[in-house]
Amino acid sequence: MIIKSSLRLSLAASVLALSAGFAAAQDPVKACLITKTDINPFFVKMKEGATAKAQELGIELMSFAGKIDGDHETQQQAMESCIAAGVKGILITASDTKAITESVGQARDAGILVIALDTPLDPIDAADATFATDNREAGRLIGAWAAGKMGAEAENAKIAMLDLSASAPSVDVLRDQGFLEGFGIDVKDNNVIGDEEDPRIVGHDVTSGNEEGGREAMEALMQKDPGINLVYTINEPAAAGAYEALKSFGMEGNVTIVSVDGGCPGVENVKAGVIGATSQQYPLKMASMGIEAIAAFAKDGTKPQTTEGLDFTDTGVNLVTDQPVEGVASISVEDGLAQCWG
Repeated sequence: MIIKSSLRLSLAASVLALSAGFAAAQDPVKACLITKTDINPFFVKMKEGATAKAQELGIELMSFAGKIDGDHETQQQAMESCIAAGVKGILITASDTKAITESVGQARDAGILVIALDTPLDPIDAADATFATDNREAGRLIGAWAAGKMGAEAENAKIAMLDLSASAPSVDVLRDQGFLEGFGIDVKDNNVIGDEEDPRIVGHDVTSGNEEGGREAMEALMQKDPGINLVYTINEPAAAGAYEALKSFGMEGNVTIVSVDGGCPGVENVKAGVIGATSQQYPLKMASMGIEAIAAFAKDGTKPQTTEGLDFTDTGVNLVTDQPVEGVASISVEDGLAQCWG
């Protein structure tokens, strides 16, 4: 009798163990997406891409965003929440690419795959992988286009540099320095914004990547030199703000604006002549690739591979303009509109 009872208890325990194991096997893979804001169309599209791919692959996705571009504290809190939730992977576009690395290290120590989207961490290998536009190339394309468009007058350029934030995250540095290199200006230290000594640079100001910031930065630089004739902007919302400021000075017809993003409003502004050319990137692709990478990691521990010759996975970039210049590859506004987002 005692033997039979023990056998029944043993069988019951085995059934419970198997049931628990089966339930665990059925638990969905969890992942996090942390963006700089949930207002910028770029990050809205990124979230759409991640959400759609997560639903397709049966991944439970949690999304977080900073209150504004540059809101490191909210992103840090989001990292802590994701670690506590036991996610298998985190996708992040970091506002402060240096400060966030401590939280990233904690996540990786917990066995979580961390992928930087769009904005490489500093150092880049603080994350397991980076899926991004080649931001230096995006900047170089608009710089080379601007130089070609101005021709001989490039020697007389008066350039306003509308950057992102005072913390100068990697995406800020890469686009800024790429533009200057493309235009033919010695940037001295590739990793430092504003150390160039070329007299054609009127100055740098920050925009927080939004329209209001672009307007305020443009107004400040116009007061410094009303003869500005070329404006580099970190992104298209900042470009739209810069244009409004120029318009208030009656200067909109005398200044060329170049930018980076490739969102539908930005490409429409290229079509309207507000922006001369923009470098188009593909946030939906970045995010969907990131979710696929998390699914692969959850399945068998596979980690993403970098693009040959680069230290990240390149998700592509195209210059969009209807005023092509010789020697600078570009696509038409029509083609840009067919691939835009937002």
